[in-house]
Amino acid sequence: MTTPINWLSTADAAKYLGITPRTLYRFIDEGQIAGYRLGRVIRLKQEDVDSFIENSRITPGTLEHLYPEVVGENRA
Repeated sequence: MTTPINWLSTADAAKYLGITPRTLYRFIDEGQIAGYRLGRVIRLKQEDVDSFIENSRITPGTLEHLYPEVVGENRA
């Protein structure tokens, strides 16, 4: 027996992710997250959205470029 699919609208998925619908459409268009056209609407599977979140996890130690050390800074 298969588990029923929990579908999300694009508005609900964007809200769940904390992003704008426009950003969500870009992610779908770039293939970062799967979207499904069901007639005239686009839907996303809850499990795909949750996988997208897990795959977006930042590896510790990879953000040093965002806070470079200032050269010549006086430290007391």
